[in-house]
Amino acid sequence: MAQQHITSVYDRELEAIQAHIMKMGGLVEAAIMAAARSLETRDAELANEVRAGDKAIDALEELINQETARLIALRAPTASDLRLVLTVLKIAGNLERIGDYAKNIAKRTTVLVDQPQVGDSAAALRRMAREVELMLKDALDAYIQRDAELGADVIERDHEVDQMYNALFRQFLTFMAEDPRNITPCMHLHFIAKNVERMGDHVTSIAEQVVYLVTGNRPDEMRPKGDVTSTTA
Repeated sequence: MAQQHITSVYDRELEAIQAHIMKMGGLVEAAIMAAARSLETRDAELANEVRAGDKAIDALEELINQETARLIALRAPTASDLRLVLTVLKIAGNLERIGDYAKNIAKRTTVLVDQPQVGDSAAALRRMAREVELMLKDALDAYIQRDAELGADVIERDHEVDQMYNALFRQFLTFMAEDPRNITPCMHLHFIAKNVERMGDHVTSIAEQVVYLVTGNRPDEMRPKGDVTSTTA
């Protein structure tokens, strides 16, 4: 009976941690789209809300870290349960980084408010951010449903985000060559595009953790990156 009681307590604690993960994921999804919308509409107030909201995301990561550490120390989870707990920690870390990138986009938006629009780049960035947000939603659904196939699908879709980034990068080069006045806003827009592309990488990492959690096998770590603007040593 005592063992059953300990198991039920462990299950409740683990459920509470996973609830924190989903709440954190919801905040990050909202931050991605709010940051993109603030850029497209040049809404400095909304951008500031995104920056302020990052504190709640950071606080949830800290809470998850504390509660998982406590769970490991007090409940001594078995190997399979430990894999789940460690997956939760890694997902929380990736969500926190995505939140940081959303905050960075919002910071640059406040600088761009007084700059002229450059083509339809803001709308293109919003579409790119929307794709990342949808990937994140599916990655979190895959985690909750223990759906390795959906996780693998998210991993494949990161290539689309990389292609969108590459297309934007080429556009920015063209805009800067055509008019030197575009150089400053295009530099900021490029950093924003890179932040969105990095968000996609972290979402992919979440999906890879899901696949590993469900199957015990890690996805191919040599997955080629579609970002042709980066070089490796």
